[in-house]
Amino acid sequence: MAGMIRGVLPVLHTPLLEDETIDRDALAREIDWCYEVGADGVCGAMVSEVLRLTYEERGELTRLMAELSKGRGVVVASVGAESTRQALVYARQAEEAGCDAVMAIPPVTTAIPEAALWDYFATIARECALPLIVQDASSYVGNAISIDFYRRLLDEFGAEKIRFKPEASPIGPNLSALRDATAGQALIYDGSGGILLVDAYRRGITGTMPGVDLLDGIVALWNALRAGDDKATYRISFPISALVALQLQAGLDGFLAIEKYLLVKRGIFTSAQRCTPHAWDLDEETQAEVDRLFDRLMQALADE
Repeated sequence: MAGMIRGVLPVLHTPLLEDETIDRDALAREIDWCYEVGADGVCGAMVSEVLRLTYEERGELTRLMAELSKGRGVVVASVGAESTRQALVYARQAEEAGCDAVMAIPPVTTAIPEAALWDYFATIARECALPLIVQDASSYVGNAISIDFYRRLLDEFGAEKIRFKPEASPIGPNLSALRDATAGQALIYDGSGGILLVDAYRRGITGTMPGVDLLDGIVALWNALRAGDDKATYRISFPISALVALQLQAGLDGFLAIEKYLLVKRGIFTSAQRCTPHAWDLDEETQAEVDRLFDRLMQALADE
């Protein structure tokens, strides 16, 4: 299904029990809901808390993503790690689980030189049979990846093997720069959580990888963009953008706290438990604003 890695591909949040182990029942509900509202697949990535899961839990998440998807869409596993050897272990797990692609961020504990970064991504690409999505997660962690580096990867491995999820600021101009530097050959995914989706779509992205919490809104927004319906596009995008702006103020933990809160509010998760420690908790005033904006999004969707 490599050619079908496009459209709305939400990044799953990992539901946790009180002891911080994976809640399989809640994960099944989450994946079912993704497909019910029109997702084209599911992904594991930063907001799946992959960097905070144990080795065993990360492998379990990859297996469950594929198992619980039941062929309803593509499955993209997160394999980025602090060493090439670790990344290859995760990539082999993804292959064995039946995933359709892998996505990797660079190592984040040290700023490695470009030659070492090339060896890291090139080795994953050569030794893993699945398409590789190169994720610049510098909005959360690590350093930005250059456009020239992306272009070199594309020239070496081709567009079906290597795809891109650039998240370095400014995101929109960087998307256009990558598109233009590769003569439109690069397959690019938006990773802004929805706040920049309208702009990114108009720059020629292949798909978007938001969180699950606002997925019904993101699917409706994607469909409005495809239909060229500007009225619906902006009616839906404004509350989504305002919600994501609240998440952005606290970085990764801002996304996790608000997104899991909304999944509990929707009845998909029974707990907003996150891996500990974390840097930020949802305060009452932010929660009240999240509730107000969520109501506005639900009204916008009801008006469609």
